[in-house]
Amino acid sequence: MKKYGILIPALNPDQKLIKLVHELLNNVINFDALVLVDDGSAVTNQAVFKELEEIGDQRIHVLHHQHNEGKGAALKNGFRYIRNYFPGIEAIATMDSDGQHTVGALSSCMEKFEENPTDLIIGVRKFTNEIPARSQFGNVLTSNLVKLLTHQNISDTQTGLRIIPHQYVDQLIEFPGDRFEFEFDILLQARKYDVKVIEQSIPTIYLDGNKSSHFRVVRDSLAIYARFFKFAGSGIISFIVDIALFEGIILLMGNHVLDSIILATVISRALSAVVNYTLNHRVVFNGGGR
Repeated sequence: MKKYGILIPALNPDQKLIKLVHELLNNVINFDALVLVDDGSAVTNQAVFKELEEIGDQRIHVLHHQHNEGKGAALKNGFRYIRNYFPGIEAIATMDSDGQHTVGALSSCMEKFEENPTDLIIGVRKFTNEIPARSQFGNVLTSNLVKLLTHQNISDTQTGLRIIPHQYVDQLIEFPGDRFEFEFDILLQARKYDVKVIEQSIPTIYLDGNKSSHFRVVRDSLAIYARFFKFAGSGIISFIVDIALFEGIILLMGNHVLDSIILATVISRALSAVVNYTLNHRVVFNGGGR
């Protein structure tokens, strides 16, 4: 078996998280670290983390955020902690804290990872009419978007149950985005880093109409899709700059001979490329990457 770490971000968890942790500890699943990230939970929910810390199992590590930083930030901080203190871990499993993921589902994903140790394994659910409408809508939209942009068929882009190889974890830590868009980027960028996404079927569990989900339908959906809108916008702006500079240079030179057209083309294309790169680097990707 590979060496695994388990990472669970949590915001205002309840007894379902305590139950999940006990099931993980009492199961035959092999893992070296169980990292729980308290993402700025309310005072009334701190008793849950205190109870988990008092279990006394050396594999349990609880990290606390002073305020809510977002699921993406919680995942990245958890990744950093595991990579710093458990460098021998070969893969990190992420799970949600609201009871949607079972130990059996995690075990099946781990078995799939054992067969594909360099790939990203995601636990996918079957979406039926019994699934909350907001979950169906968001998943269908993002699945089609991922298919269009990456040519990968990913049927459940919102699943939080994932087994991530350590090579890819090193890259994810540097990704921009601190909320739900970070999870989307994990799938979107996988192909760039030669990481194949493999699906593993898991039970579909939604408790109380998925009321425990902290996904804000409008705000978080906009955060996920904003990068694509901004990327398209930077292309349009660069096109306008290109055409405007070309026309302006031709008018200033007062003729349309070949030399003038070539000069206008080179100058306008070079400057519009600078505008395009600057917008993409600073606005679209928030200064991340090279």
